Amino acid sequence: MDAAEKMSAEASASDPAVCLICQDGCPGLQPHSWRKACVACGCSTADHAPGSHADDDRRMGRLLADSPCAHLTAKVKGGGGLRLYKRNRMIVTNPVVSRKDPTFSTTTYDWAPAGLNQKLAKQYMELIPESQRPVSGTGGAVLRRRRLLGQLPAHDQDPMACQSLANDDEVSAMLLFVKRYKMEALGVGEVALPGDGEALREAADQREAREQNHGDKEAADRHPDRDAVAPEESTNGTENNTRYRCSGCGGDVAAESPAVFAERAGYRAALWHPACFACAECGQGLADLVYFWSNRRLLCGRHYCQSVRPRCAGCDELIFGESFRTAQDGRTWHRRHYCCWRCGQSLDTPCRH
Repeated sequence: MDAAEKMSAEASASDPAVCLICQDGCPGLQPHSWRKACVACGCSTADHAPGSHADDDRRMGRLLADSPCAHLTAKVKGGGGLRLYKRNRMIVTNPVVSRKDPTFSTTTYDWAPAGLNQKLAKQYMELIPESQRPVSGTGGAVLRRRRLLGQLPAHDQDPMACQSLANDDEVSAMLLFVKRYKMEALGVGEVALPGDGEALREAADQREAREQNHGDKEAADRHPDRDAVAPEESTNGTENNTRYRCSGCGGDVAAESPAVFAERAGYRAALWHPACFACAECGQGLADLVYFWSNRRLLCGRHYCQSVRPRCAGCDELIFGESFRTAQDGRTWHRRHYCCWRCGQSLDTPCRH
């Protein structure tokens, strides 16, 4: 096992994927043949949080590979070009005050922003709601995994995870779609003090130079907004004014408080409070700071993808064929999925389910 694999290795035994909504009312995930849901309880597979951290790291490695965020991945030894997510875990040692000999307790975070010293990383964690902090073994860690599965579904990036691609043309269309969003929209937020945006930009330039030295001719076209200057009404990054405003809530960001930057938004033009770095559509905090930048808005992967391609309300997969059905409520369906998922009867005909 190489260093990258060791970094991601977890206990191999997975839990029975009991529903996090129904809990004891569900015997465990029983996948439907084509719907992304459990036959036993009807809740989504994301609500069962199936798999393990190792599965997540492999899926994230695939997503970030061949993108400007590939530096957050590492090659899997003997993996034929596959890459693994270098998920940054953080262990904090806390002194326990007592009259006896000093003792220590530790807090383990399943994920923390990359590239930070522990002091700044701890400050970042304190600025997000306690219920969302990914402390290992807590509800916050479970929530992080649910958001990864919900915001970045495997079937939005990997044709092998799809069951509804009807032919080679649809597979090719999906591969092209994924390639484009990796080059044009996908990013991972970076955490730093508000005044450190220039340092982040220089680091990004160095990464891009290394990519170009390795023959990547597309690198120069990946970040059209990175050097954008903030509009006149904004004070972010100006030399004569040290006041910083959150691009999410519009409130002030203290100069000594960590903020989140999005490279595609421009290091000089935008920054966010940690709790405000969220999808503009669903309002959820972006899992592991993975964002999609579209029309000057932050989106999670799910809402970006379905803003570009129709999504089937039945199987949850994006539709790449020309023939599909649009219902009166505006939702789209593969024609064969416009039916009750239990009995198969058309939705135009009421059934007992």
